[in-house]
Amino acid sequence: MIVRAATAADAEAIAAITNQIIRDTLITFTTAEKTSEQVRDEIAEKGAYVQVAEEAGQILGYISLGAFRTGPGYARTCEHAIYLAETARGRGAGRALIAAIEAVARADGVHVLVAGISAVNAGGLAFHAAMGFVEVGRMPEVGHKADQWLDLVLMQKILSPKGVGPADSPVKSG
Repeated sequence: MIVRAATAADAEAIAAITNQIIRDTLITFTTAEKTSEQVRDEIAEKGAYVQVAEEAGQILGYISLGAFRTGPGYARTCEHAIYLAETARGRGAGRALIAAIEAVARADGVHVLVAGISAVNAGGLAFHAAMGFVEVGRMPEVGHKADQWLDLVLMQKILSPKGVGPADSPVKSG
């Protein structure tokens, strides 16, 4: 398995992984599926802030990094989204993707990574805890999907000691 920056050629596979999760799970609260064109635009905008895990020519999953909130005070805090194909879970792709995006983030002076995880996603919560993220908050019933109210769990990981990194991080919005 290799992890690398996503290219436009990966857009269809990324959209397929994302859309299966949107349709069939409560991992994400969105119901709006993504087109390959939208994914290509995101890859073009974010560059190395979208990484894929690939094995034998197949995309196993991806991770993307974007702004946590707008405004210069949040420039060194990013939120990530990570999605794996069902057949890729438990095979190390998620760990490899987190490690890759952390390296990219550190190189750009990102201080904190945030994960917003559906409370019903026990696997996602356990995965992030195993990767060094800590729970910092729960927001009851902020999501609504499949006729049910869903809680959001906020987890974070501090990447660098205070004061380390460039003053102006080139964090890409998204």
